[in-house]
Amino acid sequence: MTRKGAYVSPNRPALEKRAKLAVKNWFSINLGDAMLAAEALECVDAKFAAHYHTQETSNDAAIFTRHESEGQLHCDLIIYLSPALAELAREMNAKTCKTPSPRSLSLLAGNEGAWLRLFPEYRR
Repeated sequence: MTRKGAYVSPNRPALEKRAKLAVKNWFSINLGDAMLAAEALECVDAKFAAHYHTQETSNDAAIFTRHESEGQLHCDLIIYLSPALAELAREMNAKTCKTPSPRSLSLLAGNEGAWLRLFPEYRR
């Protein structure tokens, strides 16, 4: 609702829709060869802890990992940051992505309740 006489951008509905979509975006980072990703993975875990050590972690804030191979000799380690971690994702230059399939994901950081909250259709 706007005040009488207030300027309303003609693009406001589109901007509001984009803002709602942005909240639901997942983020991913390819850490490269899984055999060489241990240090980068520790860094990601430490950044999560630094952001959330003073707060009780919500069931919406979680980082998952998955080993993925697309015809390569070695698999890459991909990390997925939930939409609640948008600020951390931006800080880490993560790319937006679709919601990952819960199959073969491992929880790296966050509350175990994230599984049910973020993937309600999936039963572990």
